[in-house]
Amino acid sequence: MLLRCQPGRTYVDATLGGGGHALEILRRTAPDGMVMGLDWDEEAISEAKKALMPFGERAKIFHENFIHLGDVLKEMNIEQVDGILLDLGLSSFQLEKETRGFSFRGEGPLDMRMDRRMDRTASDLINSLSERELEETLVQYGEERWAKRIAKAILRERMRGSIETTQALSKIVRHAIPRRFHPRKIDPATRTFQALRIHVNDELENLIKMLEIGWRFLRQGGRMCIISFHSLEDRIVKEGFRRLEKGEAGGSNPLPVVSILTRRPVTPSEEEKKRNPRSRSAKLRCAEKV
Repeated sequence: MLLRCQPGRTYVDATLGGGGHALEILRRTAPDGMVMGLDWDEEAISEAKKALMPFGERAKIFHENFIHLGDVLKEMNIEQVDGILLDLGLSSFQLEKETRGFSFRGEGPLDMRMDRRMDRTASDLINSLSERELEETLVQYGEERWAKRIAKAILRERMRGSIETTQALSKIVRHAIPRRFHPRKIDPATRTFQALRIHVNDELENLIKMLEIGWRFLRQGGRMCIISFHSLEDRIVKEGFRRLEKGEAGGSNPLPVVSILTRRPVTPSEEEKKRNPRSRSAKLRCAEKV
């Protein structure tokens, strides 16, 4: 395992989810390794607490965005850790719970907030952004080639009334894209939903911040492993690690901060893809602090 889990050491699962990764780290670091789990999704925290309860004080759980890792470590009087893991994918309960609004497969409100404490929802964006802003959002965060048509279709529909549900939005998108150009392997609404979710939660900006600050909390030899699920995230991770390997920004004689361990991303095997179809687009990159 690239995270190099060992007993007696401290690791951060910065995207705790239901606790699956943390559970494996705790098993591999028995009997005295510790995991600090962060997640900004309250439902994820609830699930993780149940899963990690048998490990007692070895599992520390925080309802917090990973960009605030420094504050969490300070609260715990911990200066450095041995590894940081980020899994940027959506969890199963987020996708399957229709009231969260992440999926176009069921009927639910256009919410998409990872953290319910946030004010802005996907519905707020859909019903308030200008046509140009909608188009830019779909291009920037969804790499959607039909962004202009979709944005125009959303504006037309808004004239009839506000767009409030996942099915209403997915229907608009499917009709906006000419049927002969519908993707074969994914739903036509996939990129639009991805773009809105990223925008609502500032996901790319948060990832950039984590790459800028996360290595500071690693002790020498500590590793940061990041699993991404689309090209936007993977590009940010790849370029972020490269900048750190060339030397921290600033200064006349920058020195390398990390050594990249994965020149090419680690991808799932065919067997793993069959066992877990959601892993098919996963890419794992890892760097070690020097």
